[in-house]
Amino acid sequence: QMELAESGGGSVQPGGSLRLGCTEVSGNRFSISAMGWYRQTSGQERELVATNGTGGRTYYAEPVRGRFTISRDNDKRTAYLQMDSLRLEDTAVYYCNARKTDSWNTLSGYWGQGTQVTVSS
Repeated sequence: QMELAESGGGSVQPGGSLRLGCTEVSGNRFSISAMGWYRQTSGQERELVATNGTGGRTYYAEPVRGRFTISRDNDKRTAYLQMDSLRLEDTAVYYCNARKTDSWNTLSGYWGQGTQVTVSS
């Protein structure tokens, strides 16, 4: 009922920046969905990075606080993750997620396909 397409991943040097996008390409749920970004490294569990509820409330995991910014454009049906001051440990596959409520204790909702972010010297 909802398809999300991600973009913006790539390879950067430490200290660089990337902006990820997550666009609803099928369905009509974006404006009523809470949006979030997760990341996952090989052998590790999927980690919540940032969230943005329909009312504008945001959350950032401590490792990215002050460096990443989550935003959304309902007209474009797109969520963004601006990543600045990237570090080696930010390397991961990043997944966007949309769900009905601004509650992030479970792996639920709709998922983007994942986009690789690699930070290396």
